Amino acid sequence: MTRLDVRDIPPVDRHPTIHDAFDDLAPGETLTIVNDHEPKPLFYEFQAEVDQFDADDYEVERVAADEFVARFPKGDA
Repeated sequence: MTRLDVRDIPPVDRHPTIHDAFDDLAPGETLTIVNDHEPKPLFYEFQAEVDQFDADDYEVERVAADEFVARFPKGDA
């Protein structure tokens, strides 16, 4: 599992950083990101653009008001 805390990354750089980290995963691995808001736009972006994103196994948990932990699993597609 790869964990990436993006809260200190400038917002304009977050999605490219997350995509790069996801691309580096092997099929069957999961990218866990920590964000300061629920990453719904990122989920929809992955769902539309990333064939290997396993949207069915995506999970997000609100840990605190400014801390969301989301799991982006990589499938075989």
